[in-house]
Amino acid sequence: MKPLERPTRRALLVAHVATSVSWLGLALGLLTLGITASTTGDPDTTQAAYRAMKILTDRLIIPIALAALLTGVILSLGTPWGLARHQWIWIKFWLTLATLAATTLALRPTINAAVSAGVPDPGLVAAPSVASSAYFFMTVLSVLKPWGLTRRGRRLRTVRNLASSHKAVDGRSPAPTR
Repeated sequence: MKPLERPTRRALLVAHVATSVSWLGLALGLLTLGITASTTGDPDTTQAAYRAMKILTDRLIIPIALAALLTGVILSLGTPWGLARHQWIWIKFWLTLATLAATTLALRPTINAAVSAGVPDPGLVAAPSVASSAYFFMTVLSVLKPWGLTRRGRRLRTVRNLASSHKAVDGRSPAPTR
């Protein structure tokens, strides 16, 4: 992919950070509602909390998660960071896919069942807890950028270094002069 122009890269970065933080905030909201539904003695409150969780998951979580994934992939491909060059980006990518799949395939059906049943479900405290932890961990990775290059990243760096060491000295000859 062609490198992104600075204004485009900055706009995508803002969009990525905003959607990622929104995803974390939504997960914390779901956790709050799940705890409320599980700890209240009032069936009406339990039902209201699960209905609110349904609205958040049906209307916000999936679009926000997809936007975070899409902006992250475009940023990684349009900048020198690359998608599979650095461990922290590669881990964020796979964690994003895993949490998006878990939200779509497990959390939403569980919330729908809880709305129908109207009784506390401990899984609706556990799932948002795990999701919030995963999103917080991805935030830490974005800030600290640990672990260095992937195997592919090391290989690409070696190839690039070899190519630059074979550049012509005077710009005209095909190999360095000796």
